[in-house]
Amino acid sequence: MPKKLYKIEQGRILCGVCGGIGEYLNLDPNIIRLITILIGIFTAFFPLLIAYVIMACILPDKSMTF
Repeated sequence: MPKKLYKIEQGRILCGVCGGIGEYLNLDPNIIRLITILIGIFTAFFPLLIAYVIMACILPDKSMTF
């Protein structure tokens, strides 16, 4: 069964995007959240925000994929 990228519903902070990426990469979602925050601080915040909003709109919820 191929891996699928989705948003999580259980344990989400904002939209569940970082949690879904964490599950996809088999990493703790808090590590993904920390990396996202650091990228936002040390680079331009606006492109990161746009990417997050797009992923929040496009990615399906976990319950819709299974």
